[in-house]
Amino acid sequence: MTREMLIKKSNIRTRKAKNFLMISFCILSSIITIIPLIYIFFYTTFAGISSLNLNFIIEMPKPVGEEGGGIANAIVGTLILIAIGSSFGIPVGVLSGIYLSEFSKTRFSLLVRFVTDVLSGTPSIIIGIFIYGLIVIPMQRFSAIAGGVALGILMIPIISRTTEEMLKLIPITIREASLALGITRWKTTVFIVLKAALPGIINGILLAIARIAGETAPLLFTSFGNNFWSTKLDEPISSIAVQIFNYAISPYEDWHRKAWTGALILITLVFIISLIVKFVTKGKYSLK
Repeated sequence: MTREMLIKKSNIRTRKAKNFLMISFCILSSIITIIPLIYIFFYTTFAGISSLNLNFIIEMPKPVGEEGGGIANAIVGTLILIAIGSSFGIPVGVLSGIYLSEFSKTRFSLLVRFVTDVLSGTPSIIIGIFIYGLIVIPMQRFSAIAGGVALGILMIPIISRTTEEMLKLIPITIREASLALGITRWKTTVFIVLKAALPGIINGILLAIARIAGETAPLLFTSFGNNFWSTKLDEPISSIAVQIFNYAISPYEDWHRKAWTGALILITLVFIISLIVKFVTKGKYSLK
């Protein structure tokens, strides 16, 4: 065997060893990524399943010292807050994403993109303090409106950047073909480009909803919480995350169990939203 063949064989072995090493690191990193999620899910299930029953879902919280009760008001309050946040955050996020995609070279779009990136990295508690000063203090009360607006602001950067990226995936030839047929630019964007990118945009919207469903810090400064049944938008309202927080910091063992059960319900809600995301976006990203 010649010297050149030996060198070539050695290089092949080296490349195979490096390839095996990198694949092993990737697999190990993937395992490390999913272990915390699996641990959290099973530990929360184990700790909260004992108190999970129909009464916990449909009953109101009991006073201190009484066992039983549930978080019906918190579940309804969470849905109301998500609805308010979505009604504010989704239109703003989608429209800003359209602007960033279709007018990406303007100076204003660069400013909007920069602000969106900064907003996405802003701690949620800062958003809560901002809305506290903007809405709560002038109204002189905590309210569902303030909580919903805070959650809506948290949704905007996620939806905006997702919308922008999904619209950029649509081939430029589709836009050009539409414009060549005499269709105006805004109709091309709304009825053709936006429709083609809709699965990805819905994905971003559902992910944004999944994120705000578990937010606690901004709600402590805005909607605050309510141990009674309340669906009025101008009054404090309960939420699952805040109810979990109140139960967790209490000195009562029964409330600690309820906190774990509430966490289990919240994780289940996020899990269901994630399944909806997978179902909506399944097989809809390939452009042929």
